[in-house]
Amino acid sequence: MGTPVTDQSQAFVFADAVEKEELGGGVSRQILGYGPDLMIVRVWFAEGSVGPVHAHPHSQASYVESGRFEVFVDGEKRELGAGDSFYIAPHLDHGAVCLEAGVLIDTFSPVRKDFLGKEG
Repeated sequence: MGTPVTDQSQAFVFADAVEKEELGGGVSRQILGYGPDLMIVRVWFAEGSVGPVHAHPHSQASYVESGRFEVFVDGEKRELGAGDSFYIAPHLDHGAVCLEAGVLIDTFSPVRKDFLGKEG
């Protein structure tokens, strides 16, 4: 894909120069800035698309840029809209269902090496 496999992104990342990765099921993502300890990713969801329940060793904080989502974190569900956010501690089960097409801005610590084609 279009994301180079390096230890960090350039200091300035222009969205129109970064390829979107189609993940299937109405979901696509764009990896923006990252370094060893932090990563930011924009994720588009079509209405009805699902981010399946999963867990990972990274801390995650997500901001709802647009749309409406039913978000599940560690056994609890909440409906969130533009301007809302949620936090996921490492290893907690979480997922989302898109109720109205929208965008999440996800941040991870440390970097999601698996998103860059590396292990981890």
